[in-house]
Amino acid sequence: MLEIGTIAPDFTLPDQNGVNRRLSDYQGKKVILYFYPKDNTPGCTKQACGYSESREEFAGKNTVIIGISKDSVASHMKFAEKFGLSFTILSDSELSVIKAYDVWKEKKQYGRVYMGVVRTTYLIDENGMIVFASDKVKAADDFNKMLQLV
Repeated sequence: MLEIGTIAPDFTLPDQNGVNRRLSDYQGKKVILYFYPKDNTPGCTKQACGYSESREEFAGKNTVIIGISKDSVASHMKFAEKFGLSFTILSDSELSVIKAYDVWKEKKQYGRVYMGVVRTTYLIDENGMIVFASDKVKAADDFNKMLQLV
């Protein structure tokens, strides 16, 4: 996980519509940048729906939401359409941003060890500085916690 007080690394990734987005495009706004393991899984769906349903509240606080996983653009498009998600979801199939933000880690589940995305949320201020970071994210409550922080 990246340190609080450091500048968030800029990047360019395609969104769910195939449009390239850069983090620096959002300068002047707060950015909730959250990394999640996989589209259409229970925890990831709860997290995404919570953010989507609260998008207007975040917008009122000059804050945009960006989700990133290694899923494809096509997977993100289906995920967004299925659940009516109203925020930007970026595809990092090459793992370049996932690794740059230090969220690609060894994980263990049911005795199996594998590499994967650790659910992590960053809050980036209007100048691109990381002001909050957590890898102890409860998917269903992440949006509430972040609403309180912004």
